[in-house]
Amino acid sequence: MAETVILNKKEIAHKLKRIAYQIYEANISEQHIIIAGIKANGYTFAEKLKTAVEQISPIKVTLCEVTMDKKNPIGAITTSLKPEEYQHKSLLLVDDVLHSGTTLIYAVKHFLEVPLKQFKTAVLVDRNHKKYPIKADYKGISLSTSINENVAVIFEPGNNRAILE
Repeated sequence: MAETVILNKKEIAHKLKRIAYQIYEANISEQHIIIAGIKANGYTFAEKLKTAVEQISPIKVTLCEVTMDKKNPIGAITTSLKPEEYQHKSLLLVDDVLHSGTTLIYAVKHFLEVPLKQFKTAVLVDRNHKKYPIKADYKGISLSTSINENVAVIFEPGNNRAILE
């Protein structure tokens, strides 16, 4: 069965660059920001955003890996940075796909326990099937799919793509 490609390698690179410029514009007066990626693809996307932001701006970016059980998001959430390392800073929470909003809203809740200077969210694909009042401040593409369809982002060397399953 052939996969339906929503975003190809070139389109993902373009979306990354555009989001990086939006991040820079929102943080023009900042010298340092935190990009927190939700483990696995969200963190991979965060790494790519870090590279893109640092290529176009003088902003120093620190990565933070967010580990959580996506099937049980109410459970423990851990981060690779201690709360005092991101408090009073501009923080961007990143995931690859915004499906129902469950993962993102529980991750947001975790970071709201610490005072932040600014808090934004970014996703590569927004599916528009939210169960919670959460939105992505920066998104590569908005896609209206049926509830039965799944969007997968695949980060492979030389073949990054987002597909409809």
